[in-house]
Amino acid sequence: MASSGKRLNASLAADLRGKRLAAGLSGGVDSVVLLHWLRELAPRRGYRLSAVHVHHGLSPNADAWARFCRKLCRAWGVPLVVRRVRIRKQGRGLEAAAREARRAVFAGLRADAIALAHQLDDQAETVLLNLLRGAGTRGAAAMPAAGTLGTKLLLRPLLDVSRRQVLAYARQHALAWIDDESNRDEALTRNFLRLRVGTLLEQRFPRWRESLARAARHFAVTERQANRALRAFLEAQGMRAPSEAKLVEMLKQFTAGGPRTLVEHDGRQLRVYRGRVDVAPARKAAPFTALEWRGESRLAIPALDGEMRFRRTQGRGIALSRLDGRTLSVRLRGEGARLQPDARRPRRTLKNLFQEAGVPPWQRQRLPMLFCGSELVWVPGLGVDAAWQAAGEARGILPEWRPVAA
Repeated sequence: MASSGKRLNASLAADLRGKRLAAGLSGGVDSVVLLHWLRELAPRRGYRLSAVHVHHGLSPNADAWARFCRKLCRAWGVPLVVRRVRIRKQGRGLEAAAREARRAVFAGLRADAIALAHQLDDQAETVLLNLLRGAGTRGAAAMPAAGTLGTKLLLRPLLDVSRRQVLAYARQHALAWIDDESNRDEALTRNFLRLRVGTLLEQRFPRWRESLARAARHFAVTERQANRALRAFLEAQGMRAPSEAKLVEMLKQFTAGGPRTLVEHDGRQLRVYRGRVDVAPARKAAPFTALEWRGESRLAIPALDGEMRFRRTQGRGIALSRLDGRTLSVRLRGEGARLQPDARRPRRTLKNLFQEAGVPPWQRQRLPMLFCGSELVWVPGLGVDAAWQAAGEARGILPEWRPVAA
């Protein structure tokens, strides 16, 4: 505890003089130690300390825990607020629902800052849990030592303090606390990690908690850099800066890896494909009706925001001899369509060809393609089907698709 005291003192001295600080008090050893520590520091650091106990009602002992917190705060002269909540799972796990209920209570408090008792072991377990769930850098960064909850500061002063150090402090100061029986329930994922996985890890990696907490700090730095990079990109595109909450959500979606990800902001649609951000106006796609090409050099397609251009060639493009009086029609991608741009390779699905060519999924459904009857002849970015290609001295027609933005 002594080694972490300097960091705790510095953060409180910088942010909380003259402010109202509410400490989360469950009655467990971590929160009791935090409240005791904050109470000792309050005269020197100049903040007004109170405590808040969230009564979840999930345990038959919940009323006893609330009574314990009231008795403790009376003895220490710390004002206490007790809030009863109803846990609504709504498709989430019990732990997540309880966490959301607590955050709602904290957000509604008349306080400038909230202090929570998460410690080093909690941080390491959170990193491990998030990584096992496939989280990105934000999840791997786990819990920040200092952040915000709405307009309030959200502080975790014990984040560098291990569970052993917390217990040692509690015994040194003869503190009393309560034990939540649910902490022994291995059906809860976090308990399983702590009681089973953590015990095994410690046999081979005694400092695994410190290592994961250090990794979380590295991921947090990466996350902050990503936030700055996204803000700079949006500004360069002429878009207004989003709120911090929206920026975090945008970054979360962009790094999730889903090719169908769509984020709307400031009248634009943003999508990511293979590390590249595509920006387009946010508007509903216009209905498209198939068109016939009647030999014109340009064919406007307003529904697709662009035009087709046709250039007469020799030995390239679509062989005019193959048309034999038939017309070409402009249509959109059909179900199961295949193309053979290279006669040396087999006919393949457009999906595979588009993936190989790096064409983003959202563009594939709105590309104008040339058909002759039921045969697919040409696809933008992929080329002319081998069966329709002009060769040697043969006359041909070379199509080109030009979106308005190009």
